[in-house]
Amino acid sequence: MTFPPPWLAAHLVRATTRWQAVSPNARGAVWALGAVVFMSLMSVHIKYLGNELDSFEVAWFRSSLGLVMILPFLWRAGGVSALYTRRFPKHVVRGLIAGASILSGFYSVAHLPLATATALGFCRPLFMVPLAILMLNEVVRGRRWSATLVGFLGVLVVVRPTDDIPVAAWAGIFSAFTTALAMIVTKQLTTTEHPRTMIFYNGLFACLIASGPAFYVWQWPTLEQFALLCSMAAVGAIGNSCMIRSLQAGEATLVGPIEYLRIITAAFFGFVFFSEVPTWWTAAGAAIIVASTGYITWREARLGRQRPPPEEPPS
Repeated sequence: MTFPPPWLAAHLVRATTRWQAVSPNARGAVWALGAVVFMSLMSVHIKYLGNELDSFEVAWFRSSLGLVMILPFLWRAGGVSALYTRRFPKHVVRGLIAGASILSGFYSVAHLPLATATALGFCRPLFMVPLAILMLNEVVRGRRWSATLVGFLGVLVVVRPTDDIPVAAWAGIFSAFTTALAMIVTKQLTTTEHPRTMIFYNGLFACLIASGPAFYVWQWPTLEQFALLCSMAAVGAIGNSCMIRSLQAGEATLVGPIEYLRIITAAFFGFVFFSEVPTWWTAAGAAIIVASTGYITWREARLGRQRPPPEEPPS
């Protein structure tokens, strides 16, 4: 018996042909919408599991299971030889930063309303501006600085500074900062390193840094919890894959802003699964953050067209 059956194979061929006939930007938009849904579903998993397991343990499972999932692809690419690098210390730094980002981000999602945690996560482009100046020697002019300052105003609206800002809010902001920092280091590595090498070392060291906090709060998950942990890792991997495919298919200026729909899906899932009702402060702050970071993304993409394309990393 052949698999897939001939009738199914014929349908798949026709569907593939029709899909390829769709414009690249339309395909990119569809992939980006898929990323929005799957990444929001991963947040639902994190928050639900965070009510039963410590968020640090959940973060460790996300890192370790994600690492296991990429091993077959690494093996197909050449096994151990695909891990060769002359910039191992830089990979260590990037992995440690990514681990800190995952730990703080998972803590934020587990302890804040989904819409609030998602809105704080979107302030990472705001940190990219000063970090790009300090680490990449990029020149940033007045309009991007103005947009950055407006975006940080949106963060203040979301957290509404008082004498008692939740630790989870600080964790969400720290996660956005470390994510931006990891992106800067990633940009430095892309000049010489292959993506599969970066993915492996990122997962490896993120898993290692999460091991200590996870061990401290460890409790053995039940079979149901373990199934949900595996589902979380799979959903997250699908979401990441959809985002990569969206950027490969469509223009960044089109597919990038679609990611901001995650605030809407996060608010919807938060209401459906956890009876969370976003406040007007969260909605207003999120709108300011989206507007400012959307402008920065558009501005960066526009300027990127004027720069020479980067060299391809070695195979």
